[in-house]
Amino acid sequence: MKKYTSVEAYLSDFPEWEDTLRLLRKIVLKNPAVTETLKWRIPVYTVGGKNVVGLGAFKSYAGLWFFQGALLKDASNVLVNAQEGKTKAMRHWKFSSADEIPEELVKKYIDEAVQNQQEEKVVKIKKSTILQLPEELKTALETNTDLQEAFQKLANYKQKEYAEHIATAKRIATKESRLQKIIPMILNGVGLSDKYR
Repeated sequence: MKKYTSVEAYLSDFPEWEDTLRLLRKIVLKNPAVTETLKWRIPVYTVGGKNVVGLGAFKSYAGLWFFQGALLKDASNVLVNAQEGKTKAMRHWKFSSADEIPEELVKKYIDEAVQNQQEEKVVKIKKSTILQLPEELKTALETNTDLQEAFQKLANYKQKEYAEHIATAKRIATKESRLQKIIPMILNGVGLSDKYR
């Protein structure tokens, strides 16, 4: 993924979506409470340092995503949950051209999202305290005491990362290959994402 040093550089890099992105940006910046920044290499608009709305270009659309979009009234039913059943707070609004952007309605949604942030409203996400191990990992731990001891020494978040890494694979062969990859890492006390920290 390309690294951008400014919002302008990001917008200019998507000629097919540039008009759409520029119009959305203009609407977002009408709200004086937002601060424009780059996070994860994309334009993000914050209030008091908290993420409120992001701007992005994709293959078949450009759009906005609202970090706490689940709290928006969405009377026009335009917001989409990116991963139904998984994503709790974030919602997307997709556009296939600048012509189809209802400026006043977009501004209304942005103003509501900003207001919610100023009132410190957030989606409460219940975190499970019980670690659910996928069968493949559970079996490997039960049959290898060294692996089990090493796994128990890992911080809870590292254990969860490993469990999710196996559980999210769709095919049995993928689960098995992921398991074989992580066993030496667990034995060495290394977390799945340590190299990124």
